[in-house]
Amino acid sequence: MKITIGCDHGGIHLKDAIVAHLKNQYEVTDIGTYSTESVDFPSYAEEVAHRVTNKEADLGILVCGTGIGMSIAANKIPGIRAAVVSDCFSAQATREHNNSNVLCLGERVLGEGLALRIVDTWLAAEFQGGRHTKRLRLVEKMEGK
Repeated sequence: MKITIGCDHGGIHLKDAIVAHLKNQYEVTDIGTYSTESVDFPSYAEEVAHRVTNKEADLGILVCGTGIGMSIAANKIPGIRAAVVSDCFSAQATREHNNSNVLCLGERVLGEGLALRIVDTWLAAEFQGGRHTKRLRLVEKMEGK
């Protein structure tokens, strides 16, 4: 599985921990940022989102201070279902029910241990289809697909 991960300056430490955690299990592409110097999060959200929609990556992970800004920006790209997650139940549900393809996390609101458990839970979960497929079709209709 190919995963693309990106962050802004507020998420660099958690992003680096996630990359280290996943690099032996998955093909991980880290698009930055690589320092704590202030950057604009929408650029990273857009890059990760496009890599997912262009099938250069199967899934994306975005990290900022709260995960909220990244989620707002990534969800502007048609075909992206980005979810801000702060617990394992939601991580599982957003994959099983919403078929989320981008996980957004907040370094300033999550401890590293919990964040890594969330990532593992999200990656292990699979879309259940069934009644959820109809709902995703309705979302796609809203996007003009």
